[in-house]
Order: sequence, then structure tokens, then C-alpha cells
Amino acid sequence: MAEFLITTDLRKILHVDIDAFYAQVEMRDNPELRNRPLIISRDPAETGGRGVVATANYVARALGVHSAMSAVEARQLAPEGVFLSPNFKKYRQVSKTIHHIFHTFTEKIEPVALDEAYLDMTDSHLSGASIAAQIRHQILKETGLTSSIGISHNKLLAKLGSEFNKPNGVTVITHDNMLSFLAELPIGDFRGVGAKTKAKFSALKVENGLQLRQLPKETLRGLFGKMGENLYWQTRGVHFGEVQWQRQQQSVGKEATFRYFIHNEIDVHKAFKQLANEMIAALKVKQLTGRTLNIKIRDDAFNTITRAITRETPWPLSETLITQTAQSVFEEVIQTPFSVRLLGLSISNLQSSTFEEMTLF
Repeated sequence: MAEFLITTDLRKILHVDIDAFYAQVEMRDNPELRNRPLIISRDPAETGGRGVVATANYVARALGVHSAMSAVEARQLAPEGVFLSPNFKKYRQVSKTIHHIFHTFTEKIEPVALDEAYLDMTDSHLSGASIAAQIRHQILKETGLTSSIGISHNKLLAKLGSEFNKPNGVTVITHDNMLSFLAELPIGDFRGVGAKTKAKFSALKVENGLQLRQLPKETLRGLFGKMGENLYWQTRGVHFGEVQWQRQQQSVGKEATFRYFIHNEIDVHKAFKQLANEMIAALKVKQLTGRTLNIKIRDDAFNTITRAITRETPWPLSETLITQTAQSVFEEVIQTPFSVRLLGLSISNLQSSTFEEMTLF
């Protein structure tokens, strides 16, 4: 079945990814930074060693700096590097312009992040390469930013393509060149392969897609579980996921990232209270409620804890109840002393609040 669908998938999927988005915006606004290692993170010299790299420009990446690395390690690799705290308000504004450009080409868009999205262009009479050229030109014209685009007949290959020829490149993966492309791809470039998985493959002398393809599905499943089976299909270019452009809203919530990390429960309580107020206001505007309250906590080492509490009936839109519940969860899962960089609240399992009123009364 799957092998048959490899040859009959006639979709035209693009994955558009802005190159080193945050860093590129800052270099655009300050050209003096272009040839210097630029690291988007709080300077560890000013934070007592805390902080994590959000992204870095390609000058810094050439020195080994990468996202999710500790700022201290980034400083060691790039002692002359420039550290800038992220300006998410500015990045969101630029992102709106980019996503507006996407909508001039199609409504079948699946946003992935501020700086990337999948576009289903199957209905267009133009070639994928022609569409990619127009999109990249328009993004550069309106924002001054370069982008990389992967084009193929499914989301997996389009994503691998956009990452293959960065920065400022286009990669077209067809049915004819798909298997040869995947055969030469380093094992670490396959989706889901992190440092630990890569080390396991190295012990098996599996370094690229061709060697990965030679492992039986049963072997991969036994070694890596569900992800092993996923990798079996990846190396054959199989992916059936659609561009999710009509998804219903899954949750309503608010998050806060703190410039100065929180270290005491009083400030945690204040933050949860503010988030609860903002979330409730958003739910009321949308006339929504929901049965699941989600609490998100991220510490200064970028470790993230989430908890979900589901009720049989929708959560009352009560700031006091939601704040107290979130605070209780925090005290249960976080040990003192602590240093918190982000807190978030959201409501999921949504339904119309007018429906709630009808069922209650």
C-alpha cells in the first residue's frame, strides 16, 4: 500500500523557512552585526551564567553555536560574540508580514512557527520552483530577509529540503531523485534523531540514509519503538500527513517569558493571576470555555513541565480558582530553590460558552 502511494502522490508541498529568523531581523536593523557572531540570548555575563540560545547567525553557527545551547557554552565557543536579548514584539510583527505574503499565494497554509510554514500548492498550475522563487522574492522585497524553501510531494520531504540548502536556497525533491537524496542524507538530519539516537546509530555503524534503509523495520522498531518505524518510512520518503490549513482552534491560553527569572512563590502567584485574567478575557471574547486546564512551567535551564487537569464539566472562568489550581500544581512539581523563565496557562477541550449556558440552565 505505502510503496504504491509513493508513486501516486501528486501533491505540491512547499516548506518555507526564514534563515536564522531572529538573528537575521537584528542584522537587518543593524548591518554592523552581519559579519560578527550574533547570538540571540541574554548575555551570561549579565545573568550570572543563566540563559539559553534562541538562535544564532551563520557566523556564530560556524563556531559551533546552535539553538537550545546554554549561553555560557555559546560564550566559550564565540568569545567575541554579540549577545542580544530577543525582541519578540518585533519578530511577531515581521512574522505577520511574512504570513500575509503566504496568503497571497494560497489559503492552504499550516503555520509551524513565526518563521516557517507549509503551503499546499497542488492546485496551482505553476511549478513548485516558480512559486518558491516568487515567494522568496516577495519576502526579501517586503522584509529584507532571505528564506530557504523545500519543494516536494509531501511534508516530510519538503521540510528536509528546506533544511538541506540553507541559507537562501531552494531544494526540489522529486519522485525520481527522492531515494538518492535520502540515501546521502546524514543520519542526524532525519526527523527525530537527536544526539542520543545518533550515538546509538553510530554504534551500529549507521551514518546515512542508505545504511538506515538497509535495517529491517522489525529491527528499528525493537531498538527505537515507534520512532524506529517512523524512521523506516522516512528513509523511503513516505509521509501521508496533510497540510493542516483548516484546523479548529485547539486551545486558548497565555504565556509569559520573564526577562528576570522568578525565584519566589509570591511572584509566581502574581504571574499566574495575570495570566488567568488575560486567558479568561480571551475566552470571553471568543465565547469559549473548556474542560482542560493546562499549566506550563519552564526553568532557566529550558526544562519544561506541563500538567493538564480535566473536569467533567467546563472550567468556571474564575480567576481565583484557576490561579489557585495553577499555584498548587507549581508547588507540587517544582522544588525550591527554583528559577523560572516562563509560565503559561491555557484551556483546551473547547466548546462554545453559549452551549455551556444552555446545558447548565
